[in-house]
Amino acid sequence: QVRLVESGGGLVQAGGSLSLSCAASGSIFGINTMGWYRQAPGKQREPVAQITRTGITNYADSAKGRFTISRDNAQNTMYLQMNSLKPEDTAVYYCNILRAWDSSWGQGTQVTVPS
Repeated sequence: QVRLVESGGGLVQAGGSLSLSCAASGSIFGINTMGWYRQAPGKQREPVAQITRTGITNYADSAKGRFTISRDNAQNTMYLQMNSLKPEDTAVYYCNILRAWDSSWGQGTQVTVPS
């Protein structure tokens, strides 16, 4: 089983930046796509950005041009650099990994951007 631990969330003013990290440990072989998702109060969890093992990235429209996803395969760590944050980015951000046979989620980290 893979254990995912997110870090880096917090409170930031609109227009500011935050960097999230997701560290994978445990049975980490075979990880293909890693991704960030978020869930705002009263809303469904939604994808933010994903990155394949070879570095191909995909972003939600809301993240394009402001967020950058990256990963360090040697360290089994994924990052999300978030710039120009907006109040609508307020949510719990979750790390996800996909393997051929399963998927795992982290516990989430809160990002708050006051209006």
